[in-house]
Amino acid sequence: MGNSIKSWPKFERPRELLLEKGPNYVSDAGLIAILLRTGIKGKDAVSLARELLNSFGGLRGLLSARKKELEKIKGLGSAKIAQLMAVIEISQRRSKEEVVGKNYLENEEDVIDYLFLTMADLREEFFKVIYLNKANAVLSIDLLAQGTVDQAIVYPREVAKRGLELGASAIIFIHNHPAGEMNPSQDDLKITKKIISACLSVGIVALDHIIILPNGHVSLRKQGFFKDIKG
Repeated sequence: MGNSIKSWPKFERPRELLLEKGPNYVSDAGLIAILLRTGIKGKDAVSLARELLNSFGGLRGLLSARKKELEKIKGLGSAKIAQLMAVIEISQRRSKEEVVGKNYLENEEDVIDYLFLTMADLREEFFKVIYLNKANAVLSIDLLAQGTVDQAIVYPREVAKRGLELGASAIIFIHNHPAGEMNPSQDDLKITKKIISACLSVGIVALDHIIILPNGHVSLRKQGFFKDIKG
């Protein structure tokens, strides 16, 4: 059996260290250990946390892991998997709260940070739409489609319909490239043109199409693609 954290000197225990000195004094493994609460047979919580971080390449990999991937870790039961999934969802929802209702043009960096947090490490392509009102305030950020690694099926009419329901004046659409390809595919450009046309037909202007990459993002408007695909 691995040594219990309770047998450690108090100043070395992650939970006590966090409460007495603050989270900045706790290692990544220590923070994950606090979240896990207990270890498994043969490993204390910190050792298990280190194993998880090593297996997934650090915090970013661990906190973007899917349920099926976590289930492969020996001894990691449903309770601990649920705890990890819950903290991932909490962080994403908090980030979303930070941008909904704010002016997109004045808070573009915050919106991109949210999109990167929620999409950069996805293994499949996801398609989201940001709906804006006349003042460019974010009304909603909706997930419209989830596809395979190569594609996400998007229906332009549904994008326009949702915009009308919200009373949107403008939209920005976003999808991710899991493989990290910076340039839009021909399918990306085709769907962009179709959505622009569908939205213009109901008075909604498309401001941009953003591609989220594992290590950054690309704006099709800033790259000059929009001038060739206006509806």
